[in-house]
Amino acid sequence: MSGEPSQPAGTETRRLAAIMFTDIVGFSRQMGSDEARMLRLLDVHNRIIQQSVTEHHGHVIKTIGDAFLVDFPSVVHAVQCAQQIQSQFRTHNHGKENAEQIHVRLGIHLGDIVQKDSDVFGDGVNIASRLQTLAEPDTICISQAVYKEVEKKLSLGTVVSLGKPKLKNIAERFAVYALLPAPPAGLRQRWQVQRLKVSRRVRPVHWLSVAGLVLIAGTLLTVHYLPFLRFLLSPPQPFAPNTEATLPPLPLPNKPSIVVLPFANMSEDPKQDYFSDGITEDITTDLSRLSSLFVISRNTAFFYKGKAVKLSDLSKELGVQYVLEGSVRRADGQVRVTVQLIDATDDHHLWAERYDRPLKDIFAVQDEIVQKIVTTLKLQLTLMEQGILVRKTTDNLEAYDFYLRGRESFRRAYQETKKEANVQARQMYEKAIELDSQYAEAFAGMGMTYWIEWFYQWNKDRTQSLDRSLELAQRAVALNDSLSLPHRVLSNAYVWKRQHDQAIVEIERAIALDPNDAESYLALGGILAFAGRPEEGIKFFEKAMRLNPRYPPLYLMNLGFAYRMAGRYEEAIVPLKKVLTFNPNFVPARVNLAICYAELGRLEEAQAEVAECCRINPGFSPEVIKHWLPYKNPADIERFLDGLRKVGLK
Repeated sequence: MSGEPSQPAGTETRRLAAIMFTDIVGFSRQMGSDEARMLRLLDVHNRIIQQSVTEHHGHVIKTIGDAFLVDFPSVVHAVQCAQQIQSQFRTHNHGKENAEQIHVRLGIHLGDIVQKDSDVFGDGVNIASRLQTLAEPDTICISQAVYKEVEKKLSLGTVVSLGKPKLKNIAERFAVYALLPAPPAGLRQRWQVQRLKVSRRVRPVHWLSVAGLVLIAGTLLTVHYLPFLRFLLSPPQPFAPNTEATLPPLPLPNKPSIVVLPFANMSEDPKQDYFSDGITEDITTDLSRLSSLFVISRNTAFFYKGKAVKLSDLSKELGVQYVLEGSVRRADGQVRVTVQLIDATDDHHLWAERYDRPLKDIFAVQDEIVQKIVTTLKLQLTLMEQGILVRKTTDNLEAYDFYLRGRESFRRAYQETKKEANVQARQMYEKAIELDSQYAEAFAGMGMTYWIEWFYQWNKDRTQSLDRSLELAQRAVALNDSLSLPHRVLSNAYVWKRQHDQAIVEIERAIALDPNDAESYLALGGILAFAGRPEEGIKFFEKAMRLNPRYPPLYLMNLGFAYRMAGRYEEAIVPLKKVLTFNPNFVPARVNLAICYAELGRLEEAQAEVAECCRINPGFSPEVIKHWLPYKNPADIERFLDGLRKVGLK
């Protein structure tokens, strides 16, 4: 604690002050992993803060670990100081590895403080502290009082309204604003900008309204409800891609980026689509393993199958620089693959190649294509990536053909909820394994068929389905530990068995093996949310959405779910409402919206959502979810149930 001017013991002084509270993102966690490094970075952090505070006439009241509590003679000085601090940390972080970077959050409020015995108290201090927790890393969060004072006096950059959030232990609600260092680029920032268009009218709680909600819910019976994964699957499916005509433009990543468009089937038989699709997916998977490359998800890429697209528009829509496209023709034991790599930002063709080979060389062709891309884009590969770049798969072409057929059937089962397609997929995988008992990919694929059998309740013995999925994934890992999918299957099984720590280990291994797999980031976000770490989960949901820009409603539902779990109710509303634009009858989104509205005191809107839930599905009972949802902490499930009770669902 820094020194204060000498005052008689017990003297109490009240005054108006601009208060700034700062905090290092993830400091405690990083201290636990590398204390020496964090203490060194803390010294750098403290010097930057102290220097900026001094330059702007501030006074450090006290420090608490990595946090600074500072007061200023004016809000202008406080905001200028905060902007300089963030600017200096951006300069410090530039070009450094993640472990050497320092990211801070800052909150600023103008209010009364009470000084007594060299310490300060009061709402001014408490509110500044709460605002800091609302800020995203590298941003500044300010109260309405501060904004009014500085909006016409300073250049604030990009200002995003966060509505009137409920601050812990603060009775008054007021507008809060985030100051961003640049126009919004990431998914989270775009959600925040979109919230500017969403009504934030806050209504007081009326107990009569709550009683009305109870009456509305009085007719509800029992069904199974899982807000994260178990959905009421009315069209459009939660796993189907977004089919909007166009998407908002996305910025290019800070490394080479590519989308592999579906290769055209040039064979005379249209039923050979599964083969050309399979080649496309295998090349996508091989590229996706490279951490120095940003690869758009196969699910988004296949939205453009058979569509005439302007590559420059595609580049902006997906936020990628390069496009790989081609065709496949298979006939009489021969295969012809034509492929070209294009810089879509200026429609410049970097190279084109035609491969005429015996069908048995199809794996070598795929490897050559990937190696050519690596060379052209001058990618730097890790030692692990160099070791797995050459495909390790079956030598049996017939087994490979059955595997591709199985994967095509599984896609239909998964995205379209078709039980018969899942049965077909399993049969194809089984035939592949009969032909090659060491075929790890086929074991992993078959494990996925049992997982969605459990997921959709297509087998009355659901425990058997989940156990079989786990067993097959373990077999795949034993055969080939360099594959990402088996680890994701294991993770899926472990989380629903409530073995959260093991689930996290497996999904992190999956991501290490395939750092561009959107589905793995989606899974990690969900596991962390159920494990009581929703704030961490949110960033992985956003990573999944960036890799799969045409993400299905499931992604939005998960993001809203995690925001609600984190108590960020205003932020949860936007993705949950977006889900309803795809499917107005999506009950889980309406239930979560009802809870958010109730927590924000907007009981009329909560009542409207509950009424819609009752209209769509008059058989809902929240008590059942106690036995289904894989929450790690009992307090989380009770908090969820309490939220439902607030809106009258018993």
